[in-house]
Order: sequence, then structure tokens, then C-alpha cells
Amino acid sequence: MTYLRPKFAHPNLPKNKLGFTRKEYEGSLSTLCAGCGHDSISAAIVEACWEMNIEPHKVAKMSGIGCSSKTPAYFLSNSHGFNSVHGRMPSVATGANMANRELVYLGVSGDGDSASIGMGQFVHVIRRNLNMVYIVMNNGCYGLTKGQDSATADVGSKSKSGSINQFEGIDLCGLAIELGATFVAQSFSGDKSQLIPIIQAAISHPGFALINVLSPCVTFNNNVGSTKSYDYVRQHIEATSTVDFVPFMNEIKTDYQNDEVKMVEMHDGSWLRLHKLSQSWNPDDKLSAINALQNSHLNQEILTGILYIDNKSLETHALLGTTEIPLNKLDESTLCPKDGFLEELNSSFR
Repeated sequence: MTYLRPKFAHPNLPKNKLGFTRKEYEGSLSTLCAGCGHDSISAAIVEACWEMNIEPHKVAKMSGIGCSSKTPAYFLSNSHGFNSVHGRMPSVATGANMANRELVYLGVSGDGDSASIGMGQFVHVIRRNLNMVYIVMNNGCYGLTKGQDSATADVGSKSKSGSINQFEGIDLCGLAIELGATFVAQSFSGDKSQLIPIIQAAISHPGFALINVLSPCVTFNNNVGSTKSYDYVRQHIEATSTVDFVPFMNEIKTDYQNDEVKMVEMHDGSWLRLHKLSQSWNPDDKLSAINALQNSHLNQEILTGILYIDNKSLETHALLGTTEIPLNKLDESTLCPKDGFLEELNSSFR
């Protein structure tokens, strides 16, 4: 059995502006369980990058350990990649980002990788506002070790073995907003029409962008009583907005005539269109986003869409004033001080 995709393809497959078909954005065949929500997320990443005309070799895929962290092998095979130690993906991504800011950094993690062993790293990559997309494939259990409840499992949720979780689950979106994340969204692996534009908006955002994706585990956490199962999510999902990503220079159109449509400009001149379903929710207002999340918990709803966005913040490189040139491209003339510079510097301290 092989996990490599066949190289042959129909000659008339649609191509993007770079002349690439979707095959150039795919990876190897998935070894995850059939029906796993993680595969749908991988497919959404492929579609988002293809539509945005991103050159695959300008993407850096980072991951930790877990079912979710296996997925970078299943998309963008022509991109850079690094599979790090359990929970340590954020620090590896930070180091790579500091060395080369020209790449698109895409971090993939899971609820165990981020909410347990990697919680400390998750917290600090948010507060530094590192320019990256951080996707959490959240299924509420540890799929690689036979389905124990993870830290994001909701209180009262029933596992496949029949045990009831007695502990409060960690809300990664609420935590990220409190810590100062400048882009926070939540989606469902089975909602491709919503997830793809959210990924595109996150890639265009200048700063840390968290996407918490509810991704049911079909093997260990898709039973009756689980709050992370396909049936439960579909029955309790509540979208904050209908999201559409509109690329720069394309004509902006909307089919929504009755409700308010909010336009949010991205740093590269592209636009994000938010169709608001609730007049009490404002994606620019942190308190409004937190209240919306709390109300959804009280109503036993799963809130999806872009919850919070801040386009006025400064990402890590802007805060530190780092060089725009990748470190491996800096030559000796740039790195070595000129004649007399050290004497002048020493004199300034006398």
C-alpha cells in the first residue's frame, strides 16, 4: 500500500493565477480514520491557499504531536515543514518567524497539544502577537491514546466508554481574546463554506490569528452524549456571521440586503465582509465578543464565525523593529559595525 498520490491528472484541471492546479497544494494520502474532521480541515487549507494564489514554497507548516499534528503531511507537500516536540510548536514557529518574516506561517495543533502540555507556549505566542495562523483541530479527546477526555472537553460530556466529564473545559477562543489575540475565529470542520474564507482572512491578518475548529473524532468521541460529536455540533451551532473573503481589486458584491454588512480592511488592501446576524455583536469590540461567547455557553450553543478582530495592533516584528531581510541573506557589511562605531558607542557610556 502506498500513501503517495498518483502523479497523473486531467489536463484541463482549473488553475489559479500562478498556473497551479489544486494538486500542487495537496500532500500525501491521509492515514487518519475515515471520516475524521481533520481531513476536512486539510482540504479547506488546500482550497484557501489555492484560491489566494499563495506560492507553496513560501509557506512554513509547523506542528506538535497528535492526530492534528500529523495533518501537515496531507497538504502543501511543496512547502517547508517542521514537526516539533509535543506542545512546543509555538516556540519553533517563533524562532523561524524571527529568522525569516517573508514566509506564511501556518501552525497546526490540537486540544491536547495546545490546552494541556503546550498551554504555556500557547499563551506566550498570543501575547507576542506573532504573525502566524494558529489552527486548533479540537475534538475534545486524545485520539492517539484511546480517547481520554482532553482539557477542552465540556463539563457533562459523555465519552465513548460512558464516563461523564466532571471538569470545566478550557475555552481557547475566550482565553485568546483575554490574552490579546488580534484575530479569533471558531468554525466546524463540516462547514467548508465558512471555514475556507476564515482561513483566508486569517492568512491576510497582520498578527496572531487563532482558528479553533471543532473537529469530531469519529473513533472515540462521536457518540451520543458527546458535545464534540457531529450530531451535537450540527444541532447546537450558531453562526455569528456569514463570512466571505473578497480579494483585493475584485469587485465587491453582496446578496444580503436586509441586515447590516460590515467591511473590514486587511493590511494588504483586501477586504473581509461580515454579514451580521446579531445587532448586539461587534467583531471590533473585545467585550462584545467575550459576552457573545459567554451567552453561547449559557444557551448551550456553539458560536462560529469571526469572533474578534483588531486591525490596529502591531505584530512582533513591528514591535521589535527587526530587519525586513531574512537573517540568512544578511551579509558581512550589514552585520559588522563600521570603523569607529564601537568607539563611538563606548564613548556614549562614559
